[in-house]
Amino acid sequence: MKKTFFTVIALVALAFTTQAQKNPMVGGAAMYANKDIVDNAVNSKDHTTLVAAVKAAGLVETLKSAGPFTVFAPTNEAFAKLPAGTVEMLLKPENKAMLAKILTYHVVPGKMTSADIAKAIKAGNGKAELTTASGGKLWAWMKGNKLVLKDEKGGMSTVTIANVMQKNGVIHVVDTVLMPK
Repeated sequence: MKKTFFTVIALVALAFTTQAQKNPMVGGAAMYANKDIVDNAVNSKDHTTLVAAVKAAGLVETLKSAGPFTVFAPTNEAFAKLPAGTVEMLLKPENKAMLAKILTYHVVPGKMTSADIAKAIKAGNGKAELTTASGGKLWAWMKGNKLVLKDEKGGMSTVTIANVMQKNGVIHVVDTVLMPK
């Protein structure tokens, strides 16, 4: 119990540190809190695969809407961890529905900062269950001072940059693509 308390405190401290950055850098570009998720993501050199996937899935207008959304945004390196040919296969027009399901699995309706997630983890006695926009579940907990997510297939992803504020939500950069059932 004592360890959980201290990890929650560490996460909250991380939240305040990240929020203190007015325009945090992601993928070599400043992320502006007065821009929407798409308008910021297109400038990140670390998210070109994600941006291409969002376009192919027809989700640009959704992610430009008022939201708010919490997006767990996989990097290009995260997509590169998938089996060879997976990204190319998903980007084909005939796989649009599957791609949209995977991408909306990375979105939680509402705005959840790391402090909000920490509160949910504390309320869940060390683990929070999040319901995604695709209707799936993600589980969040702390591993040391890192926020970890588990997907429905048992895959794990770590938040590498938290609390990138957007005018229509918040982005948390993750190092692995999360997969629904």
